[in-house]
Amino acid sequence: MAAARLITAALVSGLLAATPLQAGQVDVLKVEIEPTGEPGRFDVEVTLRHADSGWDHYANRWEILGPQGEVIATRVLAHPHVHEQPFTRGLSAVRIPGEFSWVRVRGHDLVHGYGGREVTLSVPRP
Repeated sequence: MAAARLITAALVSGLLAATPLQAGQVDVLKVEIEPTGEPGRFDVEVTLRHADSGWDHYANRWEILGPQGEVIATRVLAHPHVHEQPFTRGLSAVRIPGEFSWVRVRGHDLVHGYGGREVTLSVPRP
């Protein structure tokens, strides 16, 4: 729990120094990762910002990537969030291999694909 607070604090500090958001692309603003109590499993919450304009242009997923760029988990976003920005969605019991000391989170939208701000963070271990 204390490790997760440190990670969150570090991310918030990073946000204050972040460059301006890129128009039209999905920006990952914050990631919180908490061990579930089951070895190698984590609950992950991701806050995104995107100028969703409707069903033809919205942030449709975010992904957790391992050190070699391999997709560990994907959270599909089934609808636009036109009037809910930024917004947070989570995944429960994500399996992150023990040899991964860090992961990267990126967003995706229907028009631009990948792009915008990504977040890289350490994986808390007991």
